Amino acid sequence: MTIGELAKLLNEEGLLTNKEKCKLTVVPMEGWTRNMYFDETGLPWILTSPHIPHKYSPFYYAISGIIGELRGILSIGVGYTLPFQTFATEWINAEELAKKMNSYNLPGVIFRPITYKPYYGFGKDKMLHGVETYITNYSKVNLIPIQFYFAQAINELYGRNIIAENQERFEMFDKVLGTSKIRELFMQSLKVDDILNYLNKDVENFRSLSKKYYLYN
Repeated sequence: MTIGELAKLLNEEGLLTNKEKCKLTVVPMEGWTRNMYFDETGLPWILTSPHIPHKYSPFYYAISGIIGELRGILSIGVGYTLPFQTFATEWINAEELAKKMNSYNLPGVIFRPITYKPYYGFGKDKMLHGVETYITNYSKVNLIPIQFYFAQAINELYGRNIIAENQERFEMFDKVLGTSKIRELFMQSLKVDDILNYLNKDVENFRSLSKKYYLYN
């Protein structure tokens, strides 16, 4: 679903605050179909921010951007040359974490050990250790749960709840997720299985509801 289609859905289904409506004009794109990735458009990528430098960057943002709201806990590659593509901090054993993350056999993604020194942001001028994420199949990878698998791995390897260690960031963490429920469910046992049903509970209903607003094949 495009931003324009989503805006139309929110407007016409009364999903805006107090069911307000806005004057809205959606201008369809030319030469694009729903199954296309950006590199199939033939267009040059224009970075939307310094941290979204490549056409594949939005995928990695979804992989680590939520847990990246826990400032002061870990690096997700922002401040280095791999924004949103890593999970790293000083006390992680990179080889050990890569082995653990790959043991989950997550579809469409693999992890390799990495050590790097950020130029700015968390870990500036410090040697950090962790994993770099590689998407191997964009059609199969399930992006958002990956950062929760990282949190699960850290608990299994080191007995640490990295979410609980940053309570002052709960509000922003929950805001990015759109609810506090996911954090609350996950923190009960730090297992991704505890949140998957909640994460996916509205997917089919949303697809059905939104389909009539699609502008593209």
